[in-house]
Amino acid sequence: MPELPEVEITCRGIRPYVEARALSALVVRQPRLRLPVPEDLAQCLTGQVLRRVTRRAKYLLLGFDAGKVIVHLGMSGSLRVVDAGQPAGRHDHADLVFGDIALRLRDPRRFGLLAWQPETDAEHPLLAGLGPEPLEDGFDGAYWFRVTRGLRQPIKHALMDARKVVGVGNIYAAESLFRARIHPLEPAGVLGRARCQRLAQAVKATLRDAIAAGGSTLRDFVGGDGQPGYFQQQYFVYGREGEPCRVCGSAIRRVVSAQRSTWFCPRCQRSSGRG
Repeated sequence: MPELPEVEITCRGIRPYVEARALSALVVRQPRLRLPVPEDLAQCLTGQVLRRVTRRAKYLLLGFDAGKVIVHLGMSGSLRVVDAGQPAGRHDHADLVFGDIALRLRDPRRFGLLAWQPETDAEHPLLAGLGPEPLEDGFDGAYWFRVTRGLRQPIKHALMDARKVVGVGNIYAAESLFRARIHPLEPAGVLGRARCQRLAQAVKATLRDAIAAGGSTLRDFVGGDGQPGYFQQQYFVYGREGEPCRVCGSAIRRVVSAQRSTWFCPRCQRSSGRG
């Protein structure tokens, strides 16, 4: 699933092409996505100027005067800039057309969505209750120490809880925990201030490195320009079961917790108790 780096790369990639341009048409070929595309979305948007393209958590936000379109890329989706006249493929479900170019939503598994948030309405349920952005100042060791007190759930599960911090999915949680030298199944509530600070710093560094590398392309992800990412070439643990640790040489292990695989180095990420 595209995580924060992939969505941020898409956001930065499409922004220069469509900001300050009027939407000339909305073409919906497949309205049955994770949520049905609103039937009146074209009526709401046609002729309006796209004022800003931003990101919140794993959502792209296309801000118009009357409201914003919320885009989620699902498990295997992409939002690319294409020529408006380019023929659509089988999995190209929607185009937001801006004259001679279009933002094309491709989603083979149809787990993505196009939702509408009117300017006059309360915050959309998809965005309500989200935690802080991990790359902003509000996410630091002090915050992470505070929100994990008393938690018995594994630290990796806590990292992937969007109510605590947004955008950190399976890939970047595993990689951040390796960099912080923390075992993924250690109870979140036993981490002391020092390790909480180390983990917050590792999350920020991992996400920034991933953005710089164009994100991760494991199956279908491409950025707004259609190019794949290369961060998977830098993985320390994710998907590397049985391969040698890049730091100590030990074999990377995989475990399943809450029906999700996670990878770790048994030597670099030993459970070390409190602190």
